[in-house]
Amino acid sequence: MKIFDISVPITNGMLTWPGDPPVELTKIGEIANGDESNISYLQLCVHTGTHIDAPKHFIDEGKTTELIELEKLIGEALVVHINRDIDLITGDVLRNHPRNADLKKSKRILFHTRNSEYWTSQPNAFCETYVGINDTGARYLIDLGIDLVGIDYLSIAPFTDTEVPHQLLLSNEIIILEGLNLANVKEGLYQLTCLPLKIPNCDGAPARAILTQ
Repeated sequence: MKIFDISVPITNGMLTWPGDPPVELTKIGEIANGDESNISYLQLCVHTGTHIDAPKHFIDEGKTTELIELEKLIGEALVVHINRDIDLITGDVLRNHPRNADLKKSKRILFHTRNSEYWTSQPNAFCETYVGINDTGARYLIDLGIDLVGIDYLSIAPFTDTEVPHQLLLSNEIIILEGLNLANVKEGLYQLTCLPLKIPNCDGAPARAILTQ
């Protein structure tokens, strides 16, 4: 069995969404300084790095993080490669994709785009031209009846329209998994395990996500 860690590391200075507070990871206890143990303090936005969006994120009456069914977060997932010259994942892009037949049979879909290159080429600089899913792409996924959709940047939706695609997907209780690094993952079927932190009454949570095959 091969294990692919598709999560990004949590570090000081890491990429965050514009306007979100920076990650603060500090040592508050160090054996080298005479303390009894090593203890670290972490402060971050729940939508930092690899994380899930709960419906509450864009739907005020939507489910919060702890109410998401774990069955949606664990199970077979299809990794789909999107050509690097495609700037926007639309309904037509999905309809005409070579793996369209597999899309129609999948409950969990992860999109591997050129975004995965940004984790190494510009790890600390936010790229507004990242690839996202627009409203027609979101509607296509809703019609497929999927449980989860993931992408390899900090937002499933393009920077020019973050609201509508999120609202469409989350109002249909499709869980959104963002901040993936799929650089070393080939297209195909895998087993996804995604375990977000159990934070009651919250709109999202950092997660460790892996694929096995």
